[in-house]
Amino acid sequence: MKHRSLALLAALLLALPALAQEGADSGAQGIVHLLNYIGVDYAGAVEGGKVKSPDEYKEMTEFSAQALERIKALPVNPAKPALEADATKLAGLVGGKAAPEAVAESAAGLRWALIRAYGLRVAPRSVPDPARGAALFAANCAACHGAQGRGDGPAAKGLDPLPADFHDAARMAERSVYGLYNAITLGVPGTPMAPFAKLGEEERWALALYAANLGAKPERVLEGEAAWRGGQARAAFPDLASLTAYSESEVRRRAGEPAALALAYLRAHPEALVAAKPAPIAFARGKVAESLALYREGNRTAARDAAISAYLEGFELVENSLDNVDKPLRLEIEREMLALRAAIADGAAPAALEARVAKADALLASAQGKLDSGELSPAAAFTTSLVILLREGLEAILLLAAIVAFVTKTGRRDALPYVHAGWIAALLAGAATWVAANSLIDISGANRELTEGLTALVAAAMLLYVGYWLHGKSQARAWTAFIRDSVGQALEQKTLWAMAGVSFLAVYRELFELVLFYEALWVQAGAEGRTPVLGGIAAAALLLAAAGWGMFKYSLRLPLGPFFSVMSLLIALLAIVFAGQGVAALQEAGVVGASPVGSFAAPMLGVHPTLETLGAQLVTAVLIVLGMWAGQRESSPSAEPKPSHPRQP
Repeated sequence: MKHRSLALLAALLLALPALAQEGADSGAQGIVHLLNYIGVDYAGAVEGGKVKSPDEYKEMTEFSAQALERIKALPVNPAKPALEADATKLAGLVGGKAAPEAVAESAAGLRWALIRAYGLRVAPRSVPDPARGAALFAANCAACHGAQGRGDGPAAKGLDPLPADFHDAARMAERSVYGLYNAITLGVPGTPMAPFAKLGEEERWALALYAANLGAKPERVLEGEAAWRGGQARAAFPDLASLTAYSESEVRRRAGEPAALALAYLRAHPEALVAAKPAPIAFARGKVAESLALYREGNRTAARDAAISAYLEGFELVENSLDNVDKPLRLEIEREMLALRAAIADGAAPAALEARVAKADALLASAQGKLDSGELSPAAAFTTSLVILLREGLEAILLLAAIVAFVTKTGRRDALPYVHAGWIAALLAGAATWVAANSLIDISGANRELTEGLTALVAAAMLLYVGYWLHGKSQARAWTAFIRDSVGQALEQKTLWAMAGVSFLAVYRELFELVLFYEALWVQAGAEGRTPVLGGIAAAALLLAAAGWGMFKYSLRLPLGPFFSVMSLLIALLAIVFAGQGVAALQEAGVVGASPVGSFAAPMLGVHPTLETLGAQLVTAVLIVLGMWAGQRESSPSAEPKPSHPRQP
């Protein structure tokens, strides 16, 4: 039973991103699909405040009403009230025959809010193949849409409405690849366009990408190639999502005409985007610049998301490498990027935000200069690998050694299987995470930090319980009573499970981060540096094993009372550390706000210069003190009942 329960916990932790995506796809994706059609087709229904196509207008009215009702039926989400308000506003604009520009803007804003709130994936897992898309179009779409995609196929006669014309420049400028992917996946209600469930996910993406660019003129693709190769549009397309999620009009508004031209080229040659995938620092700088552009447009939520992505998907991947070169610079960049997110959240004046962005960009440029020596040297690769594992593994080995020493010293070896089951399950979960990160799911920086943060906070709560239990046994009298009451029995069952849970969480939260750090280091080290990387892992593993053995050996020499006191104090300190680290990870994921205070930081101790992290550690410390005080009262002589004596005559 214990092994199955721990394995179930590991599986649940791994499945959270995939489960969230599946749930979002079943509801929010369909709403996004409706909003795409409202944004594109409304212009054909209303002009100058008057209905020009009653059928089109009726459809737009129905779609906007459906969007509102479907949003109300979505799972609970902190953003849901705002989504309902925006959907009500959109329905009002449609009902009031507002200008097409206003409706398109409202639909686009609601669409992106849904994508962010429910974590929809708006890009394929790998680069689509345009040649495959062409073959799929000929086999599945040409009969209705025509061989050239002009909506004039032999099966188009009699269809109402007629199939889409992919050469209609005005309409296609409002269509994204993701919007077409949704149409292929879900079909279009009220039209002959049925869902293509028989096609696999990658096939649907390839087909959508091909259809999106059918109407692009060859000369425009050539101009786009020049803009791309000339570097004019690189910052606008940091990843596949930037290629598939935005329409031509959105790209033009966000990044200008050169980027809109580059979009046509990249849709025809998506492999060029991957070949030019920016390094982590370059990605971070691009996202920081994007956050400023979005802020200027008045989209604070998207600006904050871009700033968070700049850290999680960019700078965080090179933190360890920069530590080996200039640790003060790394800490300064962390503080500045945190301050940038806080400024966006607080609605800072544009001029103040521009100054923040300029400073962050200058610091990132300096970091790039420090790292621009090419691949890591063998010595640097070894050192970085060693430091990563030592840093992440020390807390786990310290806690495991303390628990193992405790159950051994007290003669309760029957508890060891629980402890060992916990960390073994964590190793298996870590291996599964590595497989998932490489082939099954896309573990984004936000999901990574969210998992790490929640795991750390759960571990802190369990440590508080175990620490309180240990402290209660630190008094000789209490321990004697415990032994008397537990003869022939194992430790308390709930304590055993808490220890197993702490064992699992302490190891898994470190492994979860190690998988992603070593993936980045493996690429950065290059072919020549991979042997030193493995050597660093081996050396760190030996050092951690030696540290664990030393802690175990010398802890057994302590007298029983001091042993319990030391262990309870150690576990209490680790609970404080985990509380700070957990809140800090949630801040990096953008779930918890950050109010900077001072500049001192000690990440290994969970100390970060924000009110939220320090407050969490203070609350944890207060709970520890209260628990110790309560334990002292329960075990003090005055708390024991006094024997009654017969009254003297």
